[in-house]
Amino acid sequence: MRLRIMAVTAPGTASPLLVMESNGTRCGEHILSYGRVEKVLIGGVLMMLTLSTICGNMLVVISVCFVKKLRQPSNYLIVSLAVADLSVALAVMPFVSITDLIGGQWVFGQFFCNVFIAMDVMCCTASIMTLCVISIDRYLGITKPLTYPVRQNGCCMAKMIVSVWLLSASITLPPLFGWAQNVNDGRVCLISQDFGYTVYSTAVAFYIPMSVMLIMYYRIFRAAKLSAAKHTITGFPRDGNSAASRSGGSKAGNESGEMASSATEAERRDGDGQDEEEESLDCVSAALKLQREVEEECSSRVSRLLKSGEHHQRRKRKNQSIFKREQKAAATLGIVVGAFAFCWLPFFIVSTARPFVCGVECSCVPLWLERTLLWLGYANSLINPFIYAFFNRDLRTTYSNLLRTSTCRRWTESFKRKA
Repeated sequence: MRLRIMAVTAPGTASPLLVMESNGTRCGEHILSYGRVEKVLIGGVLMMLTLSTICGNMLVVISVCFVKKLRQPSNYLIVSLAVADLSVALAVMPFVSITDLIGGQWVFGQFFCNVFIAMDVMCCTASIMTLCVISIDRYLGITKPLTYPVRQNGCCMAKMIVSVWLLSASITLPPLFGWAQNVNDGRVCLISQDFGYTVYSTAVAFYIPMSVMLIMYYRIFRAAKLSAAKHTITGFPRDGNSAASRSGGSKAGNESGEMASSATEAERRDGDGQDEEEESLDCVSAALKLQREVEEECSSRVSRLLKSGEHHQRRKRKNQSIFKREQKAAATLGIVVGAFAFCWLPFFIVSTARPFVCGVECSCVPLWLERTLLWLGYANSLINPFIYAFFNRDLRTTYSNLLRTSTCRRWTESFKRKA
C-alpha cells in the first residue's frame, strides 16, 4: 500500500508538517527546524559521538589483532563486538547525523532506505547478541573452570561469532523479501511497522538477549555471593591443627620427661654396686631407644603438620583467586548489563508499542523523542570498548601504549616540520 506524503504548515506554527495519508486516515509529525547555531552544536555533538565510537572500537580491534598476549579465544568475542559497533559508527551514524541535521527528512532515496535499515538492524542486533554471548561465555568460564576452557578454542569461538551474525542478518531479510515492507516514500524512511514483524524483530534483537544477560548476571552474582560466604568462613584459622600440635607437643614432653627420669634412676642404681651394673646398662639402653622413638614420632608429626599448613595455604590462595575472579566477572557483567539496558531499553519499548498505538502506516511518536532514544541506543556502541578496557588490565595497558606511541609520533613529526 503506497503512502501519499505532502508538506503542509500546521496552523499557528512556522515549521512544516509532514502529513501521510492512506485510506482516508492521516498522521503527521513535525519536521524539526534548526537555526545555524543549533545545527553547529548538534552537528558537533553527533560528530564527536561518531568519531569517539570509531576510535574506541578501532583500538580494541588493533589491540587484540596485533598484541600477541591478547590473541586468545576469549577475546575473539570482544573483537566481534568491536566490529559490530564499528560498523554502526561507519555505516549508520553518518546517515542518521545528516538526516537529523536537516530536520529528520530522508534524502537518500527509496532503495538506499532499505539498505540503510538492513545495515542498521543487522549491526545493532549483532552488537546486542554478542553482548549476550559474552555473558554466557563469562558464566561458563566461572562455573566450569576446568572443562569449559578446554572447549573454548578458536574454532568454537568462530562458530559462535558466525552464528551471531547470521541470526542478526536474518532479522533484516523479511522487509527485503516482501514479508513486511519498510515505510519509505519520498522523505520518510521507517522500518516496517507490521505487527508480526515488530514482535519478531524486537524479541530476537533485544528482549531475548536481554533476558539471557539478566539470567547470566544473576547466576554469576549468586556464585560470587556464595563464594564470598565460603571465603569468609574458611578465612578463619582452624583450631584442630593447633590443638593437635599442642597435644603432640605435650605428649612428647611427657614421654621425654619419663625417659629422662628413667635414665637418672638407672644411673643412681649403677652407683650402688657392681652387681646391678648389667641391669643398669640394659635400662639405659632401653631409655635411649625410647628417646629415639619419641624424637622420630615428634619429627613425623611436626612434618605432617607443616605439610598440612602448606596445603591449607595453597588452598586458601586458590580460593582467594577464584573469589576475586568471580567478583570481577560479576562487577563487569553488572556494568555491561546496566549500560546496555539504560541505552537500549527505552528505544525498544517505544519501537514495540509504536505500531500498536500509531498503526502500521506511520509513526505518531514525536520526532525529537525518536531521535533522542535512537542516539541513546547508539551510545552503547561508544561505551562498550571503554567498559571492557576498564576491567581488563591488558587491554587498558595496550590502549595506553598505543595512544602514547601515536602522540609521540605526532609530536616528533610536528617538531621535524618546524625544524
